[in-house]
Amino acid sequence: MGVKEVLYRTKHLSWGTDTHLYRTACAFNEQFPQRLQSVGPRVLKQNHGNGGQGVWKAELVSAAPHKVAIVRVLHARRGSVPEEMPLGDFMRSCEAYFANEGCIIDQPFQPRLSDGMIRCYMGAEKVVGFGHQLIKALIPPPPEGLDSQAAQPGSRIMYPASAPAFQALRTKMESEWTPQMMQLLDVDTESLPIIWDADFLYGPRDLSGEDTYVLCEINVSSVLPFPEQAPSEIARLALARLQSAKKTHTKTNASFLGRY
Repeated sequence: MGVKEVLYRTKHLSWGTDTHLYRTACAFNEQFPQRLQSVGPRVLKQNHGNGGQGVWKAELVSAAPHKVAIVRVLHARRGSVPEEMPLGDFMRSCEAYFANEGCIIDQPFQPRLSDGMIRCYMGAEKVVGFGHQLIKALIPPPPEGLDSQAAQPGSRIMYPASAPAFQALRTKMESEWTPQMMQLLDVDTESLPIIWDADFLYGPRDLSGEDTYVLCEINVSSVLPFPEQAPSEIARLALARLQSAKKTHTKTNASFLGRY
Protein backbone atom coordinates (compact mmCIF):
# COMPACT_ATOMS: atom_id res chain seq x y z
CA MET A 1 0.00 0.00 0.00
CA GLY A 2 2.75 2.44 0.91
CA VAL A 3 4.63 2.40 -2.40
CA LYS A 4 3.76 4.31 -5.56
CA GLU A 5 3.09 1.08 -7.46
CA VAL A 6 -0.31 1.01 -5.74
CA LEU A 7 -1.31 3.86 -8.09
CA TYR A 8 -0.82 1.52 -11.04
CA ARG A 9 -2.33 -1.57 -9.46
CA THR A 10 -5.51 0.31 -8.54
CA LYS A 11 -5.73 2.58 -11.59
CA HIS A 12 -9.00 0.97 -12.71
CA LEU A 13 -10.78 2.17 -9.57
CA SER A 14 -12.60 5.46 -9.95
CA TRP A 15 -9.82 7.18 -7.97
CA GLY A 16 -7.42 6.21 -10.78
CA THR A 17 -6.32 7.94 -13.93
CA ASP A 18 -4.20 7.30 -17.04
CA THR A 19 -1.43 5.62 -15.03
CA HIS A 20 1.49 3.66 -16.46
CA LEU A 21 4.35 1.72 -14.92
CA TYR A 22 7.90 1.28 -16.23
CA ARG A 23 9.87 -1.56 -14.67
CA THR A 24 13.01 -1.12 -16.77
CA ALA A 25 14.96 1.72 -18.32
CA CYS A 26 14.38 0.07 -21.70
CA ALA A 27 10.60 0.24 -21.33
CA PHE A 28 10.87 3.83 -20.08
CA ASN A 29 12.94 4.86 -23.10
CA GLU A 30 10.59 3.16 -25.53
CA GLN A 31 7.26 4.36 -24.16
CA PHE A 32 7.60 7.62 -22.25
CA PRO A 33 8.66 10.00 -25.08
CA GLN A 34 5.68 9.12 -27.23
CA ARG A 35 3.32 9.41 -24.28
CA LEU A 36 4.72 12.82 -23.35
CA GLN A 37 4.33 14.09 -26.91
CA SER A 38 0.80 12.77 -27.38
CA VAL A 39 -1.00 13.49 -24.11
CA GLY A 40 0.71 16.51 -22.52
CA PRO A 41 2.42 17.14 -19.17
CA ARG A 42 3.15 14.06 -17.06
CA VAL A 43 4.18 13.40 -13.48
CA LEU A 44 6.81 10.73 -12.84
CA LYS A 45 7.21 9.11 -9.42
CA GLN A 46 9.81 6.70 -8.15
CA ASN A 47 8.36 3.76 -6.24
CA HIS A 48 9.81 4.73 -2.85
CA GLY A 49 10.36 8.19 -1.45
CA ASN A 50 8.83 10.99 0.56
CA GLY A 51 8.96 14.76 0.73
CA GLY A 52 8.65 14.99 -3.04
CA GLN A 53 11.93 13.15 -3.63
CA GLY A 54 11.91 11.45 -7.02
CA VAL A 55 8.66 13.09 -8.15
CA TRP A 56 8.87 15.20 -11.33
CA LYS A 57 6.58 17.16 -13.58
CA ALA A 58 7.72 16.99 -17.22
CA GLU A 59 6.27 18.91 -20.15
CA LEU A 60 7.40 19.24 -23.74
CA VAL A 61 8.82 22.60 -24.81
CA SER A 62 9.89 21.78 -28.36
CA ALA A 63 8.88 18.89 -30.58
CA ALA A 64 11.84 17.01 -32.02
CA PRO A 65 13.22 13.46 -32.07
CA HIS A 66 12.82 12.40 -28.48
CA LYS A 67 16.46 12.42 -27.42
CA VAL A 68 16.91 16.05 -28.41
CA ALA A 69 13.40 17.36 -27.69
CA ILE A 70 13.51 20.00 -24.98
CA VAL A 71 11.47 19.43 -21.84
CA ARG A 72 10.74 21.62 -18.85
CA VAL A 73 11.01 19.63 -15.64
CA LEU A 74 10.25 20.54 -12.04
CA HIS A 75 11.18 18.45 -9.03
CA ALA A 76 8.59 18.23 -6.25
CA ARG A 77 11.13 18.83 -3.49
CA ARG A 78 10.79 22.16 -1.74
CA GLY A 79 13.02 24.85 -3.19
CA SER A 80 13.09 23.38 -6.70
CA VAL A 81 12.81 25.55 -9.79
CA PRO A 82 11.89 24.60 -13.38
CA GLU A 83 14.74 23.52 -15.64
CA GLU A 84 14.85 23.03 -19.40
CA MET A 85 16.99 20.25 -20.86
CA PRO A 86 17.04 17.62 -23.60
CA LEU A 87 14.54 14.86 -22.91
CA GLY A 88 17.27 12.25 -23.25
CA ASP A 89 19.31 13.88 -20.46
CA PHE A 90 16.31 14.00 -18.14
CA MET A 91 15.43 10.38 -18.77
CA ARG A 92 19.00 9.25 -18.09
CA SER A 93 18.85 11.06 -14.75
CA CYS A 94 15.76 8.99 -13.87
CA GLU A 95 17.41 5.63 -14.53
CA ALA A 96 18.65 5.47 -10.93
CA TYR A 97 15.04 4.90 -9.86
CA PHE A 98 15.16 1.40 -11.38
CA ALA A 99 17.90 0.27 -8.97
CA ASN A 100 17.05 -2.45 -6.45
CA GLU A 101 14.00 -3.61 -8.43
CA GLY A 102 12.54 -0.11 -8.45
CA CYS A 103 10.10 1.27 -10.98
CA ILE A 104 8.67 4.56 -12.24
CA ILE A 105 4.99 5.48 -12.16
CA ASP A 106 3.72 7.85 -14.87
CA GLN A 107 0.50 9.86 -14.42
CA PRO A 108 -1.02 12.92 -16.10
CA PHE A 109 -0.44 16.26 -14.41
CA GLN A 110 -3.60 17.44 -12.64
CA PRO A 111 -4.52 21.01 -13.69
CA ARG A 112 -6.38 21.64 -10.41
CA LEU A 113 -3.24 21.13 -8.33
CA SER A 114 -3.43 24.71 -7.09
CA ASP A 115 -6.77 23.88 -5.41
CA GLY A 116 -4.81 21.85 -2.90
CA MET A 117 -4.48 18.30 -1.66
CA ILE A 118 -6.92 16.43 0.57
CA ARG A 119 -5.43 13.95 3.01
CA CYS A 120 -7.93 11.30 4.04
CA TYR A 121 -6.90 9.78 7.38
CA MET A 122 -7.96 6.17 7.88
CA GLY A 123 -8.27 3.98 10.97
CA ALA A 124 -8.20 0.53 9.35
CA GLU A 125 -11.14 0.65 6.91
CA LYS A 126 -12.89 3.75 8.38
CA VAL A 127 -12.24 7.45 7.84
CA VAL A 128 -11.10 9.19 11.05
CA GLY A 129 -10.48 12.69 9.68
CA PHE A 130 -9.33 14.91 6.84
CA GLY A 131 -6.67 17.49 6.16
CA HIS A 132 -6.67 20.08 3.37
CA GLN A 133 -3.50 21.89 2.31
CA LEU A 134 -2.60 24.32 -0.43
CA ILE A 135 0.60 22.72 -1.68
CA LYS A 136 3.38 24.24 -3.77
CA ALA A 137 5.08 21.07 -5.03
CA LEU A 138 5.18 20.92 -8.86
CA ILE A 139 3.98 24.53 -9.04
CA PRO A 140 6.61 26.99 -10.37
CA PRO A 141 7.73 29.52 -7.74
CA PRO A 142 6.15 32.99 -7.93
CA PRO A 143 8.03 36.04 -9.24
CA GLU A 144 8.75 37.07 -5.64
CA GLY A 145 11.15 34.13 -5.33
CA LEU A 146 11.59 30.86 -3.45
CA ASP A 147 11.84 32.53 -0.05
CA SER A 148 8.71 34.63 -0.42
CA GLN A 149 5.54 33.96 1.54
CA ALA A 150 3.72 33.19 -1.71
CA ALA A 151 6.12 30.29 -2.36
CA GLN A 152 5.43 28.55 0.96
CA PRO A 153 2.85 25.77 1.25
CA GLY A 154 -0.22 26.57 3.29
CA SER A 155 -0.93 25.06 6.67
CA ARG A 156 -2.78 21.76 6.67
CA ILE A 157 -6.23 22.48 8.04
CA MET A 158 -7.65 19.50 9.91
CA TYR A 159 -11.28 18.40 9.85
CA PRO A 160 -13.22 15.64 11.62
CA ALA A 161 -14.55 12.69 9.65
CA SER A 162 -18.01 14.30 9.84
CA ALA A 163 -16.95 17.49 7.98
CA PRO A 164 -19.75 18.22 5.46
CA ALA A 165 -17.37 19.28 2.68
CA PHE A 166 -15.81 15.81 2.50
CA GLN A 167 -18.75 13.44 2.92
CA ALA A 168 -18.77 12.39 -0.73
CA LEU A 169 -15.09 11.48 -0.44
CA ARG A 170 -15.71 9.69 2.87
CA THR A 171 -18.47 7.58 1.32
CA LYS A 172 -16.24 6.66 -1.61
CA MET A 173 -13.35 5.67 0.67
CA GLU A 174 -15.38 3.57 3.09
CA SER A 175 -17.91 1.89 0.82
CA GLU A 176 -16.07 1.64 -2.51
CA TRP A 177 -12.37 2.41 -2.79
CA THR A 178 -10.95 0.81 0.37
CA PRO A 179 -12.83 -2.50 -0.08
CA GLN A 180 -11.84 -2.61 -3.75
CA MET A 181 -8.20 -1.85 -2.93
CA MET A 182 -8.16 -4.56 -0.26
CA GLN A 183 -9.47 -7.10 -2.76
CA LEU A 184 -6.94 -6.10 -5.43
CA LEU A 185 -3.99 -6.17 -3.02
CA ASP A 186 -5.24 -9.21 -1.07
CA VAL A 187 -5.27 -7.29 2.23
CA ASP A 188 -7.74 -8.27 4.95
CA THR A 189 -9.17 -5.90 7.55
CA GLU A 190 -6.88 -7.15 10.32
CA SER A 191 -3.86 -6.40 8.15
CA LEU A 192 -4.81 -2.78 7.45
CA PRO A 193 -2.71 -0.26 9.40
CA ILE A 194 -4.40 1.22 12.45
CA ILE A 195 -3.53 4.64 11.04
CA TRP A 196 -2.77 5.39 7.39
CA ASP A 197 -3.74 8.04 4.89
CA ALA A 198 -4.58 8.52 1.24
CA ASP A 199 -3.70 11.78 -0.51
CA PHE A 200 -6.06 13.06 -3.20
CA LEU A 201 -5.85 15.81 -5.77
CA TYR A 202 -8.93 17.33 -7.32
CA GLY A 203 -9.74 15.81 -10.70
CA PRO A 204 -11.98 17.38 -13.35
CA ARG A 205 -15.51 18.22 -12.26
CA ASP A 206 -18.14 15.76 -13.44
CA LEU A 207 -21.14 16.60 -15.65
CA SER A 208 -23.12 17.80 -12.65
CA GLY A 209 -20.32 20.10 -11.53
CA GLU A 210 -19.27 17.95 -8.57
CA ASP A 211 -15.64 17.35 -7.65
CA THR A 212 -13.84 14.17 -8.58
CA TYR A 213 -10.69 12.94 -6.85
CA VAL A 214 -7.45 11.40 -8.10
CA LEU A 215 -5.27 9.32 -5.78
CA CYS A 216 -1.83 10.88 -5.38
CA GLU A 217 -0.23 8.46 -2.90
CA ILE A 218 -0.82 6.36 0.20
CA ASN A 219 1.19 6.77 3.39
CA VAL A 220 1.45 4.03 6.00
CA SER A 221 4.53 5.04 8.00
CA SER A 222 4.65 8.88 8.01
CA VAL A 223 1.14 9.83 9.05
CA LEU A 224 1.81 12.49 11.71
CA PRO A 225 0.25 14.91 12.38
CA PHE A 226 -3.37 13.81 12.22
CA PRO A 227 -6.72 15.36 13.24
CA GLU A 228 -7.36 15.72 16.98
CA GLN A 229 -10.44 13.52 16.66
CA ALA A 230 -8.35 10.57 15.42
CA PRO A 231 -6.44 9.42 18.56
CA SER A 232 -9.51 8.00 20.32
CA GLU A 233 -10.34 5.87 17.29
CA ILE A 234 -6.69 4.82 16.95
CA ALA A 235 -6.68 3.77 20.62
CA ARG A 236 -9.93 1.82 20.18
CA LEU A 237 -8.51 -0.03 17.16
CA ALA A 238 -5.23 -0.75 18.94
CA LEU A 239 -7.09 -2.20 21.94
CA ALA A 240 -9.29 -4.33 19.67
CA ARG A 241 -6.23 -5.67 17.85
CA LEU A 242 -4.49 -6.52 21.14
CA GLN A 243 -7.58 -8.26 22.50
CA SER A 244 -7.97 -10.24 19.27
CA ALA A 245 -4.30 -11.26 19.35
CA LYS A 246 -4.61 -12.30 22.99
CA LYS A 247 -7.65 -14.47 22.24
CA THR A 248 -5.85 -16.10 19.31
CA HIS A 249 -2.78 -16.75 21.47
CA THR A 250 -4.90 -18.25 24.25
CA LYS A 251 -6.77 -20.55 21.83
CA THR A 252 -3.49 -21.65 20.25
CA ASN A 253 -1.97 -22.52 23.62
CA ALA A 254 -5.11 -24.37 24.69
CA SER A 255 -5.10 -26.38 21.47
CA PHE A 256 -1.42 -27.20 21.94
CA LEU A 257 -1.87 -28.32 25.56
CA GLY A 258 -4.96 -30.35 24.61
CA ARG A 259 -2.76 -32.65 22.53
CA TYR A 260 -1.05 -33.82 25.70
